[in-house]
Amino acid sequence: MSLDRGHVARWLAAYVEAWKSYDAEAIGALFSDDCAYRYHPADEPLRGREAIVASWLEDDPDEPGTFDAAYQPLAVDGDVAVAVGESTYSKTPGGPIDSIYDNCFVLRFDEDGRCSEFTEWYVKRPEEG
Repeated sequence: MSLDRGHVARWLAAYVEAWKSYDAEAIGALFSDDCAYRYHPADEPLRGREAIVASWLEDDPDEPGTFDAAYQPLAVDGDVAVAVGESTYSKTPGGPIDSIYDNCFVLRFDEDGRCSEFTEWYVKRPEEG
């Protein structure tokens, strides 16, 4: 597979939809069997699709309707992509946005187009005013 911006954009859209649905199959479809997944750069990675799915489902999932996100590819080089975007959160479903996080993902993809390495950086945007 030749990795391109279109593939990365579709993967990022599927990532957001999997997050919103908390559907185990949708989450698992994103990642290779042996993916190394880091919520923070210095973390010891979760290893493997099953561990990633379990973490998403067990580690204090966000309440439906209290978050949204949009990410886009910034750069693609070989099998590695960098994506940026933002995640927004509200205190109640459908409520006003309470906090915004700026995100950067470094992603490596396998020959089947699944993510085989995932590392996230994020920072809370300062409140205006």
